[in-house]
Amino acid sequence: MKTGGLFTLILAWLFVTACDRGPAIAPASDAAGARSFDARGVVREIAPDRTRAVIRHEEIPGYMPRMTMELTVREPRELEGIAEGDEITFRLHATTNTHWVDRLQRVGRSAEPPAVATPLFEAKQVLELKPGDEMPDAEFVSETGQPVRLSGFRGSALAFTFFFTRCPLPDYCPRMNAHFRDARAWLLEHTPAVTNWQFLCVSFDAEFDKPAVLAGYAAAFRGGNRDRWLFAVATPEVLAEVAPRLDLMVAREGASLSHNLRTVVLDPHGRVFRQFDGNTWTPEELASAVAEAAVGR
Repeated sequence: MKTGGLFTLILAWLFVTACDRGPAIAPASDAAGARSFDARGVVREIAPDRTRAVIRHEEIPGYMPRMTMELTVREPRELEGIAEGDEITFRLHATTNTHWVDRLQRVGRSAEPPAVATPLFEAKQVLELKPGDEMPDAEFVSETGQPVRLSGFRGSALAFTFFFTRCPLPDYCPRMNAHFRDARAWLLEHTPAVTNWQFLCVSFDAEFDKPAVLAGYAAAFRGGNRDRWLFAVATPEVLAEVAPRLDLMVAREGASLSHNLRTVVLDPHGRVFRQFDGNTWTPEELASAVAEAAVGR
């Protein structure tokens, strides 16, 4: 189990969301069709290859509140002359599938100390699961307010992922749920004879993601069709049992949450069939893994 280094791995997979507010900045138009916003913030970390930077930015009206997050820098040369602790202005672009920043300009130095991140839960000292290992049972609260257990899906292949509804950038939590949407559509179209499968999206933001919030959020991805797709939320106590077995990491930075990305497919016996880390896998890869797990390949 890997627990130390949670905060030193920020540049590899960090995404942080905060709810505190800052000065207003007006949005700008973008001829290429992406939503584009002028923004201002402080550089907290820069990736060695200069393709990503962790920036604590001010509020972007109409898009997101003040946050600290890892942002993709499309042109590494834009970070020339910029160092950690610099105040910068930049432009954020977001499409339905991805985001990037450009026009980075240094405007000064910040005296603000970086926030300290603390784990959302006290992880158990257990070994990380491997393919073929049985997933321990866990209970979540579903979007209907009723409890749901992993063991309740035995007999079906189960694909589950982790997210939180306040995550705004399209290539983080929204991408996980969009991939589940497309993978479900693929399974229904291409493998109609295989029916023993289920999707489950689990939020780790128990304070905010109450059942009514989850139900509204779910509708944005699956519409009114709930067929084999359920949303739920895990308490910190449950996460303490589940997360270390999957190397899932979640931390709080003030009012913020930071996390990595984990998506897991269990076979009908509740054993790990495949785990997808990060956000570069495709809906077709997930759908194929679910279909293979369901028929016992």
